[in-house]
Amino acid sequence: MPPFLLPERPLQSVDEYFATDIGGLGLKRAVEIGPEATVGEIAASGLRGRGGGGFPTGRKWEGVISQGGTHRYVVANGAEGEPGTFKDRALMRANPYQLVEGLIIAAFAIGAREAFLCLKASFEPELEAVTRAVTELQEAGVCRDCQITIVRGPDEYLFGEEKAMLEVIEGKAPLPRLFPPYEHGLFATAPQTGWQAAENEPGHVGRHESNPTLVNNVETLSNVPHILARGAEWFRSMGTADSPGTVVATVVGDVVAPDFGEVELGTPLRAVVDAVGSGVGPDRRVKAVFSGVANPVVPEPLLDVPLSYEGLNAIGSGMGAAGFIVYDDTACMVEVARQFSRFLWVESCGQCPPCKLGSGEITERLERLQAGAADIAELSEVGAWLNKVTDGNRCYLAVEERLAVGSILGAFPAEVVEHIETGGCPRPRPLPFPKLVDLTGGRAVYDDSLWRKQPDWTYAPA
Repeated sequence: MPPFLLPERPLQSVDEYFATDIGGLGLKRAVEIGPEATVGEIAASGLRGRGGGGFPTGRKWEGVISQGGTHRYVVANGAEGEPGTFKDRALMRANPYQLVEGLIIAAFAIGAREAFLCLKASFEPELEAVTRAVTELQEAGVCRDCQITIVRGPDEYLFGEEKAMLEVIEGKAPLPRLFPPYEHGLFATAPQTGWQAAENEPGHVGRHESNPTLVNNVETLSNVPHILARGAEWFRSMGTADSPGTVVATVVGDVVAPDFGEVELGTPLRAVVDAVGSGVGPDRRVKAVFSGVANPVVPEPLLDVPLSYEGLNAIGSGMGAAGFIVYDDTACMVEVARQFSRFLWVESCGQCPPCKLGSGEITERLERLQAGAADIAELSEVGAWLNKVTDGNRCYLAVEERLAVGSILGAFPAEVVEHIETGGCPRPRPLPFPKLVDLTGGRAVYDDSLWRKQPDWTYAPA
């Protein structure tokens, strides 16, 4: 399967993009067939959201349209922050033009008043690339009157949560709202529970409205011009019936050469680890694989699972954003649980007390367990907090704590017992936490500053 999302070399100009067999043709066909048929083509393709949830993209577009409202908006989510994931940054560096064309098509299809493209301010190469793409496409006459605003957001993990992203676009902190964007979108003037109604934005007349807003991931939108130009059946010729197409997978951790690569959905996960990350080192074997910190562990005996939404769901895990963190047989899984829990505790916004308090309590007990200072009673306390941490949650972060941390303790009980019985860690070695700053040439650069980040989102001195 030749890759189509990741070109052999990065595209540096709109002329290079137009010289491909896709540039501009997706939007041209969308205009020819009209908004309704455009949405229908995306639905027929079976494209699923590549940001982690895997929701059918066509149905999401239809849902936004069916909400009515005075104004609609569309948002491209490029705030990639899931540990172990680099695919959106890879796509924006390699071909930002397909992303911008996909965003324009989505805006056309749902009748959006304005489009927003959101990235972290620290993503400097990607910001330069998408800014160039927006400018050149508009200068080339591709939807010259389209208004696309590029938003430079904070580094917080929750900036990538779609409800929190809307808050950032409106100039606020990344604190998730109560209702999803298709119900309570950008610049909404209809009040929601616990919130006051805002003033009408300029140009808005009449009753208060909720301005349904479409939020799609960078990779999702990058697929759109290819589907419109080549047809839904072409897209369905790849992948599986329930997971058509390809996915840009990231493989990091205990592998020979961390990297990203475009693979056909349905490929065994073991083959993806070997093909993209060059497998684990000599005389080592895979112990566990995680899809970010959002899904339960995939232990080695299940590593031949097909890389698809239905395949990973069938073994009790999930696709996530296809960013895979690999640990070999020298890794301590209690330390992995501790790191995951601490990351989620620190990144929790605190709006839902069981999430912030619970993840902190779990982290504290895992730290004691890793140091060999915990007893069996504290394991019961961890279990009790895992059951309560999601109470009243308005985003998925607390669920991640329950799924990822709970799955580690359940899959590797012998290692937990070893820490209690030996009074220490039987596998002491440094494990970098895979929050990626850069990934190129088989080398991963991780963000070491996260160890200084505190639960109030400030940083301790270096």
